[in-house]
Amino acid sequence: MSLHHAYLGSLVADALAMPGHWYYDRSALRNDYGVLDHYQAPRNPHPGSILWRSEYHPLNERGDILREQAVYWGQRGIHYHQFLEAGENTVNFQLATELHEQVISHGNYDPERWALRYIECMLTPGWHRDTYLEEYHRGFFTRYAQGKAVTKCGISDEHIGGLAQIPALLAALPEDADWRSATREHLALTHRHSNVQRAADCLARLLKSITAGSPLREAIAREAGDWFSSRKAASWAKRQDDEIIGSVLSPACYIDQAFPAALYLAWKYHDQFDNGIVANAMVGGDNCHRGAVVGSLLAAANGIDERWIKNLKAFRETSKDH
Repeated sequence: MSLHHAYLGSLVADALAMPGHWYYDRSALRNDYGVLDHYQAPRNPHPGSILWRSEYHPLNERGDILREQAVYWGQRGIHYHQFLEAGENTVNFQLATELHEQVISHGNYDPERWALRYIECMLTPGWHRDTYLEEYHRGFFTRYAQGKAVTKCGISDEHIGGLAQIPALLAALPEDADWRSATREHLALTHRHSNVQRAADCLARLLKSITAGSPLREAIAREAGDWFSSRKAASWAKRQDDEIIGSVLSPACYIDQAFPAALYLAWKYHDQFDNGIVANAMVGGDNCHRGAVVGSLLAAANGIDERWIKNLKAFRETSKDH
C-alpha cells in the first residue's frame, strides 16, 4: 500500500474516534455512543470533560485563536469538539489536510511557508469549529503574539498530538525528498520535545518501511525496539484492550505512554484496519491523536475500505475543491 493510504488512514481514525475523545470512563463512552464503528457526531454533555479547568488569555489579536469558542472555556460538561459533524476531523488533522495540500502544490516542504499558513488558518474566523485547542497551539500563539519569529514559536510539548500531521507530510513529499529532515523541521515548529521528535522519526521510518513492503509486525520489531516489545505484546494480546491500555499503558496523551499504546494496537490488529481503529476509538483517552499512528500504520499495511473514505468530510471537501 502507499503513503497516501497512510495519510487517509490517519484522518479516518481521528474522525471515528472524535466523539469519544478524552473519555476515560469507558462505560460512559459506551452509554453515550455504543460502539464507535461508524462516524458519529459528538454530543453534550461530555461527562469527563475537564475543559472547565483550561485557560487561555491571548496577549493581543495575533494570539486570538479561540475567538467565538472562548465563551465555552470554564464551563462544565462541554465536549471538546461539540460543533463538529459526523466524519469531520479535529483541528490537528484539519491542519494535516492543509499541510498535505500545500506540500503537493509547491512540490516541497518549507517550514516557514507552512508556519505562515498555520497562522493564517488558526486566525481566520470560522476556519475550524473546534472548541478545545491543545497546549501547543496556545504556546505557539503566545510566542507569536510576543513578536517571536514564526519558526521560533514552538514549545517543549510532549503530547502525541505532535504526530497528527506526520502521515500527511510524508504522503505529500516528493519521492526524492529528505523526509527525515522534513519531519524534524516540521515538529520543531510546534513540538520542541526530544521524545516527540524520536516518536515522529520512528513513525516516519515505520511508514516508509511498511510501504516499501515490510510486514507491519516485522517493521515494528525492527524500527521501534526502543518504544515497544513484541514479546510483551504477545502476552498482552490475550487480555482485553481496555485492560492493557488502562492498567499497563496509560490511555492519556503523554508521548512516553501514548506512542507505545498506539504501536501495541497497530501490532495487535496488524492485518485488520477496521478492527484496529475501532479498538483505538473504544479505549478512549487521547484516541484521536493515537489514531495518527494506529490509522496510518494499519492503512499502510492493509489499505482502507472505500466506505470510510466516502463518508469522511475532509475527503469530500477536498474532492469538491478540486
